[in-house]
Amino acid sequence: MFGIHDPGIWLPYVLAVACLLFAVWFGITRWNKDSDEDTHP
Repeated sequence: MFGIHDPGIWLPYVLAVACLLFAVWFGITRWNKDSDEDTHP
């Protein structure tokens, strides 16, 4: 992968991209949803 053969080098990059994609997906799916919890009494 890109000339880097050591998994200890490219694995953090793959995990960072996976976390970014999860955060984007989570943000889009929860964008304007009403909260089930009432935070203001």
